[in-house]
Amino acid sequence: MRPPPSPPSSFDAIVAGTGPGGASVARELARAGARVLMLEAGGDAPLAGTLAQMAGMAAVPGKGAFLHRDLSLLVRALTTGGTSTINFATAAPPPAAMFAAHGIDLAPALAAWRAELPMAPLPDGLVGAMAARIMAAAQARGLPWRKLDKMIRPAACRTGCWRCVYGCPFGAKWSARELVDDARAHGAALLTDARVTRVLLDGGRAAGVEAVIKGRTQAFRAGLVVLAAGGIGSPRILQASRLLAGPVPFFSDPVVAVMGTVDGIEGGGAEVPMAAGMADPDAGVTLADLTLPRPMYQAFAAQAGRVDRLLAHGRTLTVMVKIRDEIRGNVGPRWVDKTLDAADLKRLDHGIAMARGILAQAGARHVFASHHFAAHPGGTVRIGRALDGDLRTAAPGLYVCDASAIPDPWGLPPTLTLLCLGWRLGRHLAGMADYALSADAPAASPSA
Repeated sequence: MRPPPSPPSSFDAIVAGTGPGGASVARELARAGARVLMLEAGGDAPLAGTLAQMAGMAAVPGKGAFLHRDLSLLVRALTTGGTSTINFATAAPPPAAMFAAHGIDLAPALAAWRAELPMAPLPDGLVGAMAARIMAAAQARGLPWRKLDKMIRPAACRTGCWRCVYGCPFGAKWSARELVDDARAHGAALLTDARVTRVLLDGGRAAGVEAVIKGRTQAFRAGLVVLAAGGIGSPRILQASRLLAGPVPFFSDPVVAVMGTVDGIEGGGAEVPMAAGMADPDAGVTLADLTLPRPMYQAFAAQAGRVDRLLAHGRTLTVMVKIRDEIRGNVGPRWVDKTLDAADLKRLDHGIAMARGILAQAGARHVFASHHFAAHPGGTVRIGRALDGDLRTAAPGLYVCDASAIPDPWGLPPTLTLLCLGWRLGRHLAGMADYALSADAPAASPSA
């Protein structure tokens, strides 16, 4: 059913998605005086830090969770703030050379975010016993293992807490919800449970979007549209809009959890994950400690057929192995599929061998590895192919700012890079037009 004709727009810009990329663009535009509408496919209930809430955001098949034919799992969070609400809060700076090759300088944006956001290694008191033991073992083997920058406020963080991946209820872990709140404070409007399905075009130029809200398709008009629905969501919108044809390959940053049981750990199993780690860019491998909540650990153990380890959560060290995989596979309108090639499997084997060595140094027994799962799907609407250096598509007025824009195989935590891209794009767009509103101008309303 086609939506009814929409009235003249009261918005200058529509941003589809509120993860780090979309929320940062929306905030910059709102601060510049633009009338911004943010459309979010998920909800905005306060984060409770529970398994049930996290599963509702990220584990519903076909929405937040996708199973590839090799039985690997891909998960994304449909909620205000996107996957930043359930990630491990690790800040990795954008690889300068990758973006410089496309004429993109993210150094000013990176400096701005470092000045604004919590971004530093955890104090020793918040590094858990398991992370500390893994770090000591890795360093004893001569590996360059170090604390990682975390987007966490130590004063609000709690020892013995496992809720990073469930959604921090204490305000300790930063998420893009904070940028959404700031954008709204500057007059932006937010509609949740609003799934954008396609871009509206007028003479080949972006003119708004269609979104499904409570089963009803509605049209929203604006001369500027930014897609930030994620590495899976944005290409699907472009496909439905007939703006992206052919196969849509992607990277997924596959992860394997390598686990082993140790003695002498008190109160283990409840600590901040990825407190420390290392990267080997030449090999395309990253390693870190990865203490998980009990239900997630037990799911990994069961998946690996290690039912004998189901009750060993509090005594099990976990090392994350993440690789930089090749851009392959395909994103379809209702499915996602990718298998790893020989080079990817070789990288995984190399990382798993390193993790096993670290666990052996730590005195671990009963060592096993999980099946791989996808950490960060992206590269589906790449800079240099589908986008120019300003993240613009071939349709004037239409931009993409999320992990789908990343131009090359990745293998890093993407949050900080997406924030930098969003900061840069938001300022670029704000500089293209005069969005200054008079002090008595009405605030934008989603119903307009």
